[in-house]
Amino acid sequence: MKVFRAAALVAMLAGPYLAVPAAAQHMNLMPELKSKSPEEKEQDAIAEKAYRESLRKIPDAKAGADPWGNVRSEAPKPAPAKRTKTGNAAN
Repeated sequence: MKVFRAAALVAMLAGPYLAVPAAAQHMNLMPELKSKSPEEKEQDAIAEKAYRESLRKIPDAKAGADPWGNVRSEAPKPAPAKRTKTGNAAN
């Protein structure tokens, strides 16, 4: 009787895992690909060109620019000296 209960328990636990591959065979995971019409391709090309031109209009940021520099009342503090292994800045 214990063997029958153990077999029933294993069958119940393994049941959902055995059914998944069979159900997955009927699922359409990749929808059919649609080709674009020439008008759609032309619209995409125009949009891409406008996007690239808008990127060119963005000014390059300077590496040393401080956007809050005119707000501060005092000059920025210099960076602290780098410490060495011995703890002294100058060797």
